[in-house]
Order: sequence, then structure tokens, then C-alpha cells
Amino acid sequence: MNQDLSKSTDDIIVGLDIGTSKVCVLVVSTDSSRQTLNILGIGLADSEGLRRGVVVHIEKTVNSIRQAVEQAEQQAGIKIKDVVVGIAGDHIQSLPTRSIISISNPTKEISHADVQRLLDEARKIAIPSDRRILHVIPQDYIIDGQDGITDPIGMSGIRMEANVHIVTSLFTAMQNIFRCVERAGLTVSDIVLEPLASSNAVLDNDEKEVGVALIDIGGGTTDFALFTGGAIRHTGVIPVAGDQITNDIAMALRTPSKEAADIKHRYACALTKLVEPDELIEVPSVADRPAKSMPRHMLAEVVEPRVEELFQLVHEQIKRSGFEPLLRSGIALTGGSATLPGMVELGEEVFHMPVRVAVPDYRGPLKDVLAAPKYATAIGL
Repeated sequence: MNQDLSKSTDDIIVGLDIGTSKVCVLVVSTDSSRQTLNILGIGLADSEGLRRGVVVHIEKTVNSIRQAVEQAEQQAGIKIKDVVVGIAGDHIQSLPTRSIISISNPTKEISHADVQRLLDEARKIAIPSDRRILHVIPQDYIIDGQDGITDPIGMSGIRMEANVHIVTSLFTAMQNIFRCVERAGLTVSDIVLEPLASSNAVLDNDEKEVGVALIDIGGGTTDFALFTGGAIRHTGVIPVAGDQITNDIAMALRTPSKEAADIKHRYACALTKLVEPDELIEVPSVADRPAKSMPRHMLAEVVEPRVEELFQLVHEQIKRSGFEPLLRSGIALTGGSATLPGMVELGEEVFHMPVRVAVPDYRGPLKDVLAAPKYATAIGL
């Protein structure tokens, strides 16, 4: 348990988002129903030990976690011990399966234990020895041939089936995350797929029912999740994201990566035609050379092809999934790079469906700070 050092609160939950570009820690108090969140503290640190969502340097990652945790502890006035950790990366894979069991006593109601037994059966699916199951997510249930059941508890039947979404992770990638968290003096209470966490923060039940694609554009990877009929149907990862945009800017403008990241956040636009042709920006140079001015549309001409490539790669995977015709709510963009001007307009050109920028649905203290796509994963966790 996380120990409260200053005051009595309800249940304390800590989300730890270990991203490629940043580590974010959120400390939340919640009532017993877990319906009301009150954010007590935020910790942010630059992430230097990951590439494309995977740990490549243990000590750098540990130091980043410690920095973010210390900030959150000071703000919240608690000692953090347990964390819910997010996981992403191009090693994540998902697959559909169907699980079947017989009900031991069909004269009684189907119980939670029966449902758990059904999901445990789904875990017996054959996967490569170097992978581990992250999530077993039921999509819908079939009882004695009657399909489309969303909650079987209390019903009667002899044979129960479930369509299940299985998410797997490379075992070593999971172990390295656990190792980093433990070396930072913390315990992992749960590990959650990041786009699944983000979806809980930025999507409502109506969107999931009607059909929506959540695209989470992080620093190292772009993760996406497709929902229809109120359930998750498909997940995927694209190894193109915000860092690639930053690298393109650094190379094209011949400026250091740190300055390129600042330029991206201040001036970048994903659609060239939205930029005034005579607008100028100041670009820092390397070493002691003076800064130079350049038209902003030249920056947009660097950014637009990379964002378009990212959207096209996601679109191809969505089309291959077979769920594209069912996404009647369109596309919800989140993650740090989702706020670039022109993302919505370019997204609608590529996907040919409505696109919106999705922010966390949080209305408590610090709302002005946290109502931003970059916090979607941490709040979801």
C-alpha cells in the first residue's frame, strides 16, 4: 500500500507511464467505488533509457523513474510504494480467440466463478515461449448458441462461450520494465497496455459502442486500439511517432535534437496549406553560430510527409483488421504529438472519416494542467 504521510485519504492509486520521451507519475485518491478521482500529485521527468517503448538502458530508466516519483511524492505528501505501470512498444501483439466451457450445474445461475473459469480457459491458447499474456479481454458471450451477450452473470445455460481479445508482450520487455520499477524502490501492482489505459481516459461508452479508433501518438511508438459494440476488437503498434518527427526537423533544419523538439512544439504544423506563406520562425544553430530565420511553411513541409506516413501506416492496419466500416465515430487522436496544428485536418484527408483530438475526461483539481493528450495514459492507468 502507498503510505499517506500527511493526511487521511480514500484509496490511493499511482499510475506510472514510462514513455520513450517522458516518465509521468500521477498520484490519485479515489472513493471506494473508484468513480471519483482526485489527483494529489504529478511527477514528470525526461525519459532517456527507452527506444520505441522498450527499455534499452536500465540505469537511465531507473533514474528517470526516481525523479518523477520524487516530484509526485513531494506534491502529494505520500510515500509511493505500489504503482500501476503502462507497457507499449512494437513487441506487443494481439490475437482473437474463442473460449468454451460447460456449466457444472445448469440449474443455477452463471456466476463470476464461471466467467473466470471461461477466461482462464482462454489463457491456455498456444503462444511462443518468449511471450507472455498481458490481457484476456472478453468481447461478448454466447450461451447455448445465443450470441451478443455482454454480461452473462445471473443467466442460465449449459454451454458458455466467449469471444476473447488476447494481448501478449515479449517476456524480456516485461521483465526489464519490472526490473527498472523494482530498482527504483517500487512494486508493480498491475501492468496495463497503454492504449487500453488511454482509452479509459479519453473515450466514452457511446463511442466504444458505435465504433471508434483510438490512436495514441507517443514519442517512440504510435499505438492504436479499435472498439465496436462496446468492446475492444483490435490493437496494434506502429514504430513511427513523435521522435521521428523531431529527428526529421533536426536533420532538415540542421539544429540540435533538443532545439528541434522545442521547435516542433512551438511552430510545427502537420498540414502545409494551413501556414501563412510569409510567416517566419527563428531556428537555433549548432555550436556558437547565430540563430537564423526561415519561413514556417518550410518546417511544415518537413513535418507533413512524416505525419502522413504515420497515418497511412495506421490506416493500412485498420483496413487489414476488417473493422474499418464499423468505426462510425471515426478517429480519436491522443498522445503528446496529437496537439500539433493540422493533425485533425490531415487525419481526415487520410482516413476519410471524422477525426478529433481526445483529452482526458478529468474535472477535478489541476484540470487545466491535465486536460491534455499527453496525460491520457497516466490518467487511464
